[in-house]
Amino acid sequence: MTAPRIGVLALQGDVREHVTALAAAGADARPVRRPAELDAVDGLVVPGGESTTISKLADIFEMREPIDKRIADGMPVYGSCAGMIMLATEVLDGRPDQRGFSGIDMTVRRNAFGRQVDSFEAPVTITGVPGDPFHAVFIRAPWVERVGSGVQVIGSVTGGPAADRIVAVRQGNLLATSFHPELTGDLRVHAYFVDLVRAA
Repeated sequence: MTAPRIGVLALQGDVREHVTALAAAGADARPVRRPAELDAVDGLVVPGGESTTISKLADIFEMREPIDKRIADGMPVYGSCAGMIMLATEVLDGRPDQRGFSGIDMTVRRNAFGRQVDSFEAPVTITGVPGDPFHAVFIRAPWVERVGSGVQVIGSVTGGPAADRIVAVRQGNLLATSFHPELTGDLRVHAYFVDLVRAA
């Protein structure tokens, strides 16, 4: 079986970590910075980082319209943390000039769990990901406050002050998590996305 080609949007954020995790999960992974590089991949990861910066750079590198078009055409996309914000149709507490790729019908709150000092780790059970709850790392993470009828909630925080907050969703070929699986060494979320790209 040939490895699906999956790009990581390499404008800002933890690009290298996602490329490494995707490769370990069986993908032909590569950074994507230009429209021609986007044309060559079967799926895309929008990494964690700073969503306002990624939004600005998407315009500077002329990536916004090509990504919007590929999403509309059904290309699988996975967004983690800032990537989740970039895939949301509505962002609370964002900057007024901030624009995402508007893929998933959901409302997310930016920095919902607090600032950098409020970064934390918690177990999250993810529907479709076998095994024990995922050890999720949250760094200035968003959470989901509303989902549309076509959006499947596949993960929520199970305990602590953030209990029951939605932190993982899927809508068709689009996947998003509030947390950073690329920082844990647990490849299950990346393997889930690689399978999604393969199936598409």
